[in-house]
Amino acid sequence: MLKAAFECRTNLLLNMYKLIIFLVLALPFGALAQTVTTGTVFDYSKKTLTLPGVNIRNLNSKKSTNTNKEGKYTITAAVGDLIEFSAVGYHTDTLYLTNLLNRTIYLPVKSTNLAEVNVEAVRMNSQITDAKDPLAEKYTLLNTGGNLNRKRMTDKVGGLNLNLGYGKYKRQQRKEAELSEREMYLEEIDENFSQNAVVDLTKLQGEDLKNFMIIYRPSVEQVKAERPYRYAYYISRAFVAWQKLTPQQRKLQDLPKLKAN
Repeated sequence: MLKAAFECRTNLLLNMYKLIIFLVLALPFGALAQTVTTGTVFDYSKKTLTLPGVNIRNLNSKKSTNTNKEGKYTITAAVGDLIEFSAVGYHTDTLYLTNLLNRTIYLPVKSTNLAEVNVEAVRMNSQITDAKDPLAEKYTLLNTGGNLNRKRMTDKVGGLNLNLGYGKYKRQQRKEAELSEREMYLEEIDENFSQNAVVDLTKLQGEDLKNFMIIYRPSVEQVKAERPYRYAYYISRAFVAWQKLTPQQRKLQDLPKLKAN
């Protein structure tokens, strides 16, 4: 009887020790799973091309790492952190973490600007250079006689025809082109700064979502100055600024008025 009770007590203590050891060993892995984010970085144009050596930096904790040869990364992070991705020859992008799920990142290649070209010589067609201007007035050189100090001509020797109607047409064309370009940028902003895009990154809803989209909608000048425009990065930074506003500042009617210039 006593032996059976002793064995039962011994087994109970042994099971408790095993449970404690299991919890101690499992705790670091559970904590790690909740404090890191992982993913893979690809080329934006070539969707299947992974990018090794991409620098990943947590802008909140200042910790950084690099993608491996397969383009994969793991970095310590928490919900609400900003993660920056940068690589030589690619545009830098920033991700606002709304969760710690595995992610796929696409980096666009930087466009190469053509170097300035200096034209040192041009071969002209003699048929063009020798052609006479039908609008030029006739003139005669005076006192040539082989003398290099001949009298300079001050009379009009060429024709200059100002077509005011053509200039007005060109201005109208230029204005129409500017309006068409502006319309193109507005359509791009509507497509990329949409409710779905904002909700995916910020999780805002209702009146907060409406006010956020009105206050932080990017302007045509902003989008035009940076090509390609990084909408996800802009929305993430705008949401960080939004979180710093007071409830009153988030309401449109309570925004401070701009001072007259």
